[in-house]
Amino acid sequence: MKRSFITACGAAALLALASHSALAQAADPTAAANAYVNAPKPWQLWFPEAGSPMQQQIDWLMQYVLWIMTAVVVFVGVLMGYTMWRYRAAKNPVPGTVTHNTLIEVIWITVPTLLLFVIIFPSINLIWFEGDDSNPAMTVTVTAHQWYWEYSYNDVQGGLDYTSYMVPDDKIDPSKGEIRRLSVDHPLVLPVGEKVKFIITSADVLHGFYLPSLGVQKYAIPGTTVTSWTTIIKAGTYYGQCNQICGLNHDAMPIEIKAVPAADFQAWVKQAQANYTLNTVTPAPALQFADAAAN
Repeated sequence: MKRSFITACGAAALLALASHSALAQAADPTAAANAYVNAPKPWQLWFPEAGSPMQQQIDWLMQYVLWIMTAVVVFVGVLMGYTMWRYRAAKNPVPGTVTHNTLIEVIWITVPTLLLFVIIFPSINLIWFEGDDSNPAMTVTVTAHQWYWEYSYNDVQGGLDYTSYMVPDDKIDPSKGEIRRLSVDHPLVLPVGEKVKFIITSADVLHGFYLPSLGVQKYAIPGTTVTSWTTIIKAGTYYGQCNQICGLNHDAMPIEIKAVPAADFQAWVKQAQANYTLNTVTPAPALQFADAAAN
């Protein structure tokens, strides 16, 4: 009887814990993105870890071309060193009279041409892949402003449009996983494993929509639109930045993306539609600019 009572209490406690976890997850549908953070690291020398198929291809092509370049530089360096040693003045007091060699001329034209061919085909394939934004699962219009981002979910029933400002330095909370100059008040939330198309424009000056871990780099140009796309392969938090000098607070335009499973994304949409409007999430411009300028 006593053992049954203890077992029942344990089961009730586990059920309560599970319910609490479920409620916490429901309260924050983006919680799944906190388990993995793809952020810059001190003294990082290479690309960030690829978070999309596009960035994986960019990373591969970079290494592929780098190895070819390394081989060419080493070969030319060794050849120059040998030539300077073999034909030095001390060993050849009488200069040679050879002015050209047909075989060598054919080689130095043919080999670089072949190298260009082995580089150009994967490059063209990557360009085609980057430009293929057809059949997306969803489309997001990204509008750059001085100095914040605006995201509009074109396919969300009922509409969803909100702004995203950098969290000022004096309000950063490391206990929440916030990162100085990268965290924002309202991240761009996207579903994992879905093809997302970006329609990118600017409301004022030239900006840059740059997501290094997702393989996206496009200018936001006033009066026109450009497109890009990505498919995020892993739930997590990803960061980007405006990489065009767009004015006084250029450094205050980070991009934070929360990638979550599809079910969590749908839950977040409902929550965001209830809480996010342009009137409630856009700070007074003078206050926002003053905060950024002070930092």
